[in-house]
Amino acid sequence: MLDIRIDKLEDLQVIALIREHLESMAPTAPPESRHALDLDGLRRPDVTFWSIWDGGTLVGIGALKHLSSEHAEIKSMKTSTTYLRQGVASRMLSHILLEAEKRGYNRLSLETGSMQFFEPARKLYKSFGFEACDPFDSYVEDPNSVFMTRYIVCESALQFLPVGTNQAVTCHVFCRRKSPASVTCPLKRGVRKNYEHRRNI
Repeated sequence: MLDIRIDKLEDLQVIALIREHLESMAPTAPPESRHALDLDGLRRPDVTFWSIWDGGTLVGIGALKHLSSEHAEIKSMKTSTTYLRQGVASRMLSHILLEAEKRGYNRLSLETGSMQFFEPARKLYKSFGFEACDPFDSYVEDPNSVFMTRYIVCESALQFLPVGTNQAVTCHVFCRRKSPASVTCPLKRGVRKNYEHRRNI
């Protein structure tokens, strides 16, 4: 059974996966277009970092950066090579969404690359209700970057689901006008309502 835990970034497996993550970004874009956090950045007090373990084996990492009382950013999503396409990233993203809800955020955003290399990541985020948005926080327009966001007001957020199952995950979307009334929802282009993501997690 996979175990998600807050991590102090001291384990050698964790440090190695972060370095692998940074190294994999290097060929994709010039330095000014690469925004992955290094160890010092992930240890900042405004960042919460999690690791996922299968027994004593590290299988993935992810982080949440506080931007404001209402807004947070997803950082450092990475799956160990031997655990790719086994639902690890979906599991971590579900966990981060749940944590964002618990902390009272109503918007969760991210920056990822625009290149083909990042297509799987963009598809994953889109499947969880994220859509393209303008640069946020200190980001600026960059042809090497894609910015995505999701407005949330969740009663249960995306659920933790066992690896290998195919179940409906119910969440709630939140319109840009931050109104609980039935209005046009930017995420589903329809009336605000509960909707389901069916994921192989």
